[in-house]
Amino acid sequence: GGPLLLCASLLLAGCALGLRLGRGRGAADRAVLAWLCYDALVHLALEGPFVYLSFAGSVADSEGLIASLWKEYGKADARWLYFDPTIVSLEVLTVVLDGSLALVLVYAIVTEKYYRHFIQVTLCVCELYGGWMTFVPDWLVGSPNLNTDDWLYFGVYLVFFNSVWVLIPGLLLCQSWVELKTMHYGRSSSRKKLQ
Repeated sequence: GGPLLLCASLLLAGCALGLRLGRGRGAADRAVLAWLCYDALVHLALEGPFVYLSFAGSVADSEGLIASLWKEYGKADARWLYFDPTIVSLEVLTVVLDGSLALVLVYAIVTEKYYRHFIQVTLCVCELYGGWMTFVPDWLVGSPNLNTDDWLYFGVYLVFFNSVWVLIPGLLLCQSWVELKTMHYGRSSSRKKLQ
């Protein structure tokens, strides 16, 4: 129950912080801020300790709440239990780059910075790349590390939890596309008026 409670508390904390930071903004920005705060918490508070545990030994040999969370996830994907170089290298990148980009993007939205959509597109591409590189190499060799026989481990842990990091970045990419297109055409029409 501890790992589930930890995940739920991070979700609640991320949403509460994002909604607080988004006061006075539209519903879309409040939802994006809630997601980004949760995303940053996951990268920094869950995946950061995973990287540490991996370098300090292995998740399988570690104790504590974070270790028990990763041991539970390791029932779905065994690569998370022992030092898998692909997983650990992706997680180092995810913690450092994605965690930082999520925080910078929160700042850019709250302070209405011009670079918001550049950071948003960059973060989303990083998230999608991380998902691709986490699973596709294992799929190409027949998924020897993935537990695809158990509905909980496959359907909930592998498909549902990981699809969130595909669906939401995909939606945010679409949002950025529309916003950048609107800015471009708005600027183009302003130039035509000046001519």
